[in-house]
Amino acid sequence: MTKVLLGVLLTLPARALFAQDSAWVTANYVKQEEQIVMRDGVKLFTSIYRPKDTIQRRPVLLTRTPYSAGPYGEAYTSNLWKTYWSEYTKLGYILVIQDVRGRWMSEGQFEDVRPFNPKKKGKETDEASDTYDTIDWLVNHVPGNNGRVGVFGISYPGFYTTMAALSGHPALKAVSPQAPVTDWFMGDDFHHNGAFCLMDCFSFYTKGFGYPHPAPIAVAPAQQLQLPCNDNYQAFLDIGAIPNFTKLTGDSLAFWKKIMQHPDYDKWWQQRNARNYVENLQPAVLVVGGLFDAEDCFGAWNLYQAIEKKNPAGFFNKIVMGPWYHGQWASNDGSRLGHIQFGGNTAAWYQQHIEIPFFNYYLLGKGDLSGIAEATIFFTGENQWRQFPKWPPAAVPQTYYLQQGGSLAVTPPAGGKSTYVSDPAHPVPYTEDVHFYRTRDYMTDDQRFASRRPDVLTFKTGVLTEDITVAGAITADLRVSITGTDADFIVKVIDVMPDDFRYDNTPPPNKTRDAGGPYPLGGYQMLVRGEVMRGRYRNSFQQPEAFRPNEITTVRFQLPDIAHTFRKGHRIMVQIQSTWFPLIDRNPQQFVDIYRATDEDFIPQTVNIHHDARNASAIVLPVLK
Repeated sequence: MTKVLLGVLLTLPARALFAQDSAWVTANYVKQEEQIVMRDGVKLFTSIYRPKDTIQRRPVLLTRTPYSAGPYGEAYTSNLWKTYWSEYTKLGYILVIQDVRGRWMSEGQFEDVRPFNPKKKGKETDEASDTYDTIDWLVNHVPGNNGRVGVFGISYPGFYTTMAALSGHPALKAVSPQAPVTDWFMGDDFHHNGAFCLMDCFSFYTKGFGYPHPAPIAVAPAQQLQLPCNDNYQAFLDIGAIPNFTKLTGDSLAFWKKIMQHPDYDKWWQQRNARNYVENLQPAVLVVGGLFDAEDCFGAWNLYQAIEKKNPAGFFNKIVMGPWYHGQWASNDGSRLGHIQFGGNTAAWYQQHIEIPFFNYYLLGKGDLSGIAEATIFFTGENQWRQFPKWPPAAVPQTYYLQQGGSLAVTPPAGGKSTYVSDPAHPVPYTEDVHFYRTRDYMTDDQRFASRRPDVLTFKTGVLTEDITVAGAITADLRVSITGTDADFIVKVIDVMPDDFRYDNTPPPNKTRDAGGPYPLGGYQMLVRGEVMRGRYRNSFQQPEAFRPNEITTVRFQLPDIAHTFRKGHRIMVQIQSTWFPLIDRNPQQFVDIYRATDEDFIPQTVNIHHDARNASAIVLPVLK
């Protein structure tokens, strides 16, 4: 393992590094719009931005998106001068944006996370074949291209980037799936361990994305549903059980209906798991994600791991994980999230030292990638990049046992249990703020508000006498008993800062009542990682099981990887609760089909977390020594 300092680059804003005048772009680049014909005759709208100078051969960098390749017509996308894409224009890249099948100005029928078909015949299509046909047209028709193509994209475009890697086109040399949608049941946007991410899914589809485009359109359809309240906690609680949400969606949201028809991890979901197909890849792969990505943190970690397992040793498959919210690495600033600071502009460092050199090497044949490690991971707490020859790195599993009285220690517990009442009518909010759409800041939010609730159990260590660096997936190993037949278990790992903590660049909080001042970070309980487990899936995601009331049962699951140093003088805290609303839908706490449950099915129940010598609940941290 090596450590990498961000250096002087961190002192400069990315806007200053990459700012490109729009007049320069329009003077030196030509915009070309094409309807590229796929093998089945469907035409996909494609915007091509290429240098006017076609004497020098240039590489193609493609992104395929369901979110619009606009602006349409003569206007240029401002990404070419307002973001780090300006660096690619300086280098003369041909930048291409395409509307995927059935979206915006493209023809055809859109299908969410369309499954890959490894046995396509004739004119059969999937997203991989659409990418193949697009690349084939580009290298044969775009003036001045050098025959080398790269594909990149964030979030849903990250899924299409994974599909591009499966296309097999010989001109495709490098791909970068970034925060890629990978498995919408096990992780990512719409489920975590089988628990439904109600707020994100409902908001995403009803804000316009889910409504069909029966014909190509250049203007977004009007949002067809308006909830009556600016407080999402209250609004979602008032709507009630999932069937009430389904009634609000009407008849147009096809994928919402599919979700309701597939509550378990059946074949339908497994076909939409991109990890199942990523073997024998040809292009080099750079997987990118954010440690605090509220949408697709799972996808980045797990796509990388799947590619590692399914491809030969030595295949170029690297991962970069920074301290970012969803897509923050492509922004102009990566210096903070919410109240937490990262010591400098981590986004600019990534752009200059990782992504641009990656594509330059494979598409321009320039540069040297020997400085890019297998895993380049930013460790929060210490605010430093580290490089590893593999991920997860060699770490020592350290078990921290839950103890009577709310302590957390490496010694086995002597006895007892901790109890709370989980009431779906009064669920624990995922943040103390009042707002309508889900925040990205909640991933590092102060958890003091949750510590004060009687339905949240809190366990913490004593003050640490040395730094503890954790790298990899955390295991929650709980022994539970409940009075009902189903329950959710949310486990949060928290860094408790000293009472006098503050950043060097902020003054002490004002002590007078009306003076305001910075947020008081003394005693801040920073969420490092939180995850939910729907209890019915504790033994199988395909075959859910009811709990037997009052019987002690093991619930063991993993939290997504973290990279964090708990500093000397801090404490490690674990919180356990059974609701996290409206981030996660409420469990009725009865073994019923939650997607068809009625308001009357939701009942309060008593939850016991056991921590005696025979039934020792614990959290296992992978500690770097």
